Amino acid sequence: MHLITAQLKLIMLITGALTCTMAYALVAPQAALLSMFGEALPDSPLMHIVVRSWGMLITLLGAALIYGAFNPAVRPLVLTLAGLSKLVFVGLLILLGGQYLPKTLTPILIDGLAVILYAICLPRARREAAAI
Repeated sequence: MHLITAQLKLIMLITGALTCTMAYALVAPQAALLSMFGEALPDSPLMHIVVRSWGMLITLLGAALIYGAFNPAVRPLVLTLAGLSKLVFVGLLILLGGQYLPKTLTPILIDGLAVILYAICLPRARREAAAI
């Protein structure tokens, strides 16, 4: 476990950078949906608002992970929020997104691994934040 927790900053930087790739949804919402799920929603103003907003929220979460990598005081909060967000996403895909599973297997595995790593690292992050 120590080998993993010792790499907390690197874990946050890598997963934060990967999470920030959802900025793609801000620029090209239909293309983002196609690459992520293998299909797109009907083209409408509402779809553009919802998908772009979703992409922005995910990108902000990635930016928070990167910020937290350099600021130990906020790591517990950032790891908790990112972990919960990724856990809900993975859970929804598994429980409700069966038709998307072949296409979404990579995000499920990456986000699932991130959730496990965050859970392992959270106690250390809390100790470090308390020491500040």
